[in-house]
Amino acid sequence: MDIKSLHQLPFKEILNFIEEKYQYTPSAFKNGDLINGEDENQGSAKVLYFAQMNTISKEDTLLLFAEHYQAVLEDVNGSSHQNIRNFMQYGWEGVAFENIVLLKK
Repeated sequence: MDIKSLHQLPFKEILNFIEEKYQYTPSAFKNGDLINGEDENQGSAKVLYFAQMNTISKEDTLLLFAEHYQAVLEDVNGSSHQNIRNFMQYGWEGVAFENIVLLKK
């Protein structure tokens, strides 16, 4: 499977793909004005770090959040999935990781 076809998968399968190809280490990270601890929102950490290290565009990165991104689009004024909402607002400029999250196996 290539990166381009990932956006067609459910979020869980996207995480499985990342975990098959990369060694994962939890890390705190900043996403806009949201601070995530190393034990919080690590699915978002994996997706954002994976997309960043593979120079995936903001738009394509949002697609990697799969059904969760769709839920945000269907509830624009809601408060769920704050990492997705912040990434939509701040983009890559708002993302910073405390440590290396993924290393290629």
